[in-house]
Amino acid sequence: MKKNIHSAGQLASAGRAAAGSKAVDAIVRPLVTVDIAIFSIRDEALSVLLVQRGEGPDEPFPLRRALPGGFVDVQKDATTEACARRKLAAKTGVTTPYLEQLGSWGSADRDPRDWSVTNVYFALIASDASGEGDGLAPQRWFPVGPDVPRPLAFDHDELLDAALRRLRDKVEYTVLPASLLPGEFTLPELQRTFEIVLGRELDKSAFRTRMLSAKVIEETGNYRTSSRRPALLYRLAEDASRKLPATFRKTA
Repeated sequence: MKKNIHSAGQLASAGRAAAGSKAVDAIVRPLVTVDIAIFSIRDEALSVLLVQRGEGPDEPFPLRRALPGGFVDVQKDATTEACARRKLAAKTGVTTPYLEQLGSWGSADRDPRDWSVTNVYFALIASDASGEGDGLAPQRWFPVGPDVPRPLAFDHDELLDAALRRLRDKVEYTVLPASLLPGEFTLPELQRTFEIVLGRELDKSAFRTRMLSAKVIEETGNYRTSSRRPALLYRLAEDASRKLPATFRKTA
């Protein structure tokens, strides 16, 4: 008797599971993508990598420029960050020293194909990295500003602006721009990178004092030789927090 009761319970459970599965299958799922704002310093300018979309009758925003990205692959991507790193490697051929999730954007009208949600990241790659990817879509670096060919595809104008605000906000209190430099750099190079990202000049003496007192960088023992006196090379301190003690003051 007990066996029959157990069997009946199993049947009831299986029935509920089947009903639940049908209910889940009946749900219309949104398109899920990842988009990445990839920044680097190119020709003394903060630049963003943009791809060119294809053309065809079923292609949304044909030939429009867009942030690199694509659909989440449930067979390859355990997380959205894994998807972002996979797309980043495919588009640039490098591993970024810095990748941060910016947020999620979703609506019924951001993609003409269907209800869509995208998980947005921003990444920094060093100025000496090639940035050459898989070649599947034409891509190039654009200086941030009027040279960006707006409007971008989808809502990527909004995504790019949000990424740029986050980057510049964090530069005020972190040593994040060091991720845009090669592994070893001089203090003037680090200061210049900060200035390029912030879009303003910084006081040389105050910058040097702030970087060295915060102990976020350390001497490598190496020097860069030039026609002038050799310049001491630094790198990010391994145990350094990327936070600095105060925001930068604007120069007069």
